[in-house]
Amino acid sequence: MDKLINDFSFGLFVWMGVLFVLLVVLLKKFAWKPILDAVNDREEGIKNALASAEEAKKEMQNLTADNANLLKQARSERDAMLKEAREIKDQMISEAKDEAKEEANRMIELAKESINQEKQAALAHLKKEVGELSIVIAEAVLRKELNSQEDQVKLVEGMLQDVTLN
Repeated sequence: MDKLINDFSFGLFVWMGVLFVLLVVLLKKFAWKPILDAVNDREEGIKNALASAEEAKKEMQNLTADNANLLKQARSERDAMLKEAREIKDQMISEAKDEAKEEANRMIELAKESINQEKQAALAHLKKEVGELSIVIAEAVLRKELNSQEDQVKLVEGMLQDVTLN
């Protein structure tokens, strides 16, 4: 019986080996290839996804760098525009001050001319008034002093001598 069990065990072992080899051959022919193809396809898909992710990462870095450059450029342009606006403002203020000074000087000159004209007119009027007043006073003095014919003749003779001497 031991021999039968040993033979049976050995036979069972051989059959199990044959079945295992047959199973491996069948699996290799029908299952391993699709499984390996699926694993390879999966591995290739993962590699492609990683490559795409890496490419997307590089593209994102490039976009970030481009955005940073655009932002820097925009800030530079903004600063230049603000500087130009300040310069224009300062220039406008300076021009307005100069125009105001010129206008003030022009108005002062006009006022001086007006004052001089009024002064000349006042002096002329004053001279006229003084002249008229002098004539009135002289007339009154002469009437009082030259009541007589003799005084009038003496005055006329004195004036003629002054005129001929001058």
